[in-house]
Amino acid sequence: MSAKPKTRCAIYTRKSSEEGLDQDFNSLDAQYEAAAAYVASQKHEGWKLVNERYDDGGISGGTLERPALHRLLADIDAGRIDMVVVYKIDRLTRSLADFAKLVERFDKAGCSFVSVTQSFNTSSSMGRLTLNVLLSFAQFEREVTAERIRDKIAASKAKGMWMGGNLPLGYDKDPDTNARRLVINAIEAETVRRLFRLYEELGCLNLTKQQADREGLRSKRLTSSAGRTRGGLPFSRGQLYYLLRNPTYVGKIPHKQIVHDGQHDPIIDQDLWDRVQQKLQAGAARPRRSSSDNPRSPSESSPLAGKLFDETGDRLTPSHASKSGKRHRYYVSSRLVRAPRNQADRSGWRLPAKPIEQQVVDLVRNHIRSLVTSHRLLIAPDASMAGSLAASVGKLTDVPAEQGTALAAKLIQRCTLSPGQIEIVLSQTETGELLTIDPALIDTDALTLSSPFQTRKRGVETKIISGTRSIEPDHKLIELLAKAHNWLDEIKAGKSMQQISVEEGHAENYVRARIELAFLSPTIQQQILDGTQPADLTLDRLIKSEIPLAWSEQEKQFV
Repeated sequence: MSAKPKTRCAIYTRKSSEEGLDQDFNSLDAQYEAAAAYVASQKHEGWKLVNERYDDGGISGGTLERPALHRLLADIDAGRIDMVVVYKIDRLTRSLADFAKLVERFDKAGCSFVSVTQSFNTSSSMGRLTLNVLLSFAQFEREVTAERIRDKIAASKAKGMWMGGNLPLGYDKDPDTNARRLVINAIEAETVRRLFRLYEELGCLNLTKQQADREGLRSKRLTSSAGRTRGGLPFSRGQLYYLLRNPTYVGKIPHKQIVHDGQHDPIIDQDLWDRVQQKLQAGAARPRRSSSDNPRSPSESSPLAGKLFDETGDRLTPSHASKSGKRHRYYVSSRLVRAPRNQADRSGWRLPAKPIEQQVVDLVRNHIRSLVTSHRLLIAPDASMAGSLAASVGKLTDVPAEQGTALAAKLIQRCTLSPGQIEIVLSQTETGELLTIDPALIDTDALTLSSPFQTRKRGVETKIISGTRSIEPDHKLIELLAKAHNWLDEIKAGKSMQQISVEEGHAENYVRARIELAFLSPTIQQQILDGTQPADLTLDRLIKSEIPLAWSEQEKQFV
């Protein structure tokens, strides 16, 4: 009879206060001995105690910032521990949210968890049932917390408080950090008043923009504590419309569909505001078709609409084209849309929508996750919030792809594309709402990220071919590459192409088009196996392309 497989067990102990730790035999030793005896009782199951001790003395269970716990988690991630043993569950953590996070990390590493005095063992079905009950309570706790924070923000705005977010042109934060209100920036306020008067005179956003450009009027310029600057650019038509519609300028604080009296002073008087709003309403664009008439309008199917800009400050507009009954979406620089075809600015961008959306969304997800796990999101990191923040990040990742994309896109305030680089600025307010925390607690410097990316011109279209993406092999392409080699071996053995197609249940042309994958250069095939091939080197492209015989030509064409 074969021996039981070894289960490497680590004992974790913790004591909140430092009282008694200087004794020869203290609470940590008592916990360790009880847990060690339990491990010894399971010797017949193959349990074996590791030599390393993981003791945290004088540290509260309300935080995960514990040296011994960090060492324990590192050893679990490294695959050196199969079972964590504690005297009681609260020795590991007192937070349900943190407990759920820890057990999830254990599961990913194939590590189980057992409490000596509470008969709790996640390696058994009953233990997992108990875990699911606890996780349900943790989810309830997160939802109640989210509701409480949303109610707090709504109540604060009802009192006219400024609850954070991007500062509007014309205002600065009150120097008193305890005062949640805006103060007027005299120089910027003159720009705001001038823009309102210009629109009142001209009655047209395009004419207002042109005159504002001639007068050198610029958007708000901000400098982060790291020295990075953004803004200070000419206004786009959309920025002007948003500014002219912003009730903050008449001393109001908007919250969703409700507008409250603010605690700050107005920049625009009510009469001028009313006249401008009437002109904006009268000069609105032509009536649009309802979603039932046009269920797939570019604005509805393009989550980055209004948020993408190129290096000149020009907005990228959603567009689409239809070919063979298939609809292809793009983001196009506005100057390319406005200009006659023979006078189009060759520096303009025309990007396929799905690749740029996927890359931007992945960047946002990874950045938010990194900020939370490294405790860089908040101005003053609070260990007690770490668990709930980590759980809230799941809203971006543990949801269907379409919903996750919409959520990530909602966080983006502005995304600027320049040759070889993307810069993304996240909304402080939207980020706070997603993570169910007060937006004012968020470090605004952490909400700006940049990433390199590469493009390749193909005709008038710019294709995104790579970026800071993780290695993800194309399993379908790899499977067909293997089949192509099998089919080639069968042909060498005397089998005809027709016989192979009958056995595979496909037309002969199907097999003929895909068997060419076996003739790709070794470099390209290795990249496909590793998942490091260019993003646009897909099965569809390989099948539709004429593959050169020379490997050097193949690599020049595809890599």
